[in-house]
Amino acid sequence: MGNRSIITNIHQNLIVSCQALEDEPLHGSEMMAKMAQAAKEGGAIAIRSNSATDVAAIKKQTGLPVIGLVKRNYSDSEVFITATLKEVKELLAVKPAVIALDATIRKRPNDEVLKDLVDYIHENSDALVMADIATIRDAEYAIECGVDMISTTLSGYTSDSPKLEGPDFKLVEQLAKISSIPVIAEGRINTPEQAQKMLDLGAWSIVVGSAITRPQLITQSFVKGIQMNEALPSI
Repeated sequence: MGNRSIITNIHQNLIVSCQALEDEPLHGSEMMAKMAQAAKEGGAIAIRSNSATDVAAIKKQTGLPVIGLVKRNYSDSEVFITATLKEVKELLAVKPAVIALDATIRKRPNDEVLKDLVDYIHENSDALVMADIATIRDAEYAIECGVDMISTTLSGYTSDSPKLEGPDFKLVEQLAKISSIPVIAEGRINTPEQAQKMLDLGAWSIVVGSAITRPQLITQSFVKGIQMNEALPSI
């Protein structure tokens, strides 16, 4: 597989997630390409991006390897990250280095099966497959289906995973000990210290998104912090 070198390149390095949904201020491929360029200049080694159009724009702008996904809601399933073959084909058309998809044990739309999607990607491209998981059980299932790497993206966002304020350090530590493939730490990593802790626990690399690329959320965190300070009694 031609893209396998990305596994070596991302080791102990930072991947930045550049995503903005339709209801967000920075939505649009031109904006995301510029955001990705800023991440590249800051030292990001790869970009994670939503939609085929954004993937294509970011590849052209930065030349960095892109981890592509498509978020789409379906009425018959909670799975929405590259949920079906339709989304896989959209991504294959723009040739991302990696395709990320929901690899939880949850029912997929149209009763599609994870292993079929993984096999299709491997048989029809040189793209690798990143499995977005929430639990150890999900990870074991994904590995059985032949994925190339695991990301803890969905921890805290499924009914069977813990709801945490911060990153799921425990899950990353457990996976690093048992997984035969790289474990990517992703989800609520908000500081360089948290990122380094993930690497110390055995994460292969780190994905950071909102803390870098969603200014409305970054601003919100400052506003909340100020309001909390104002609420403290004066001494």
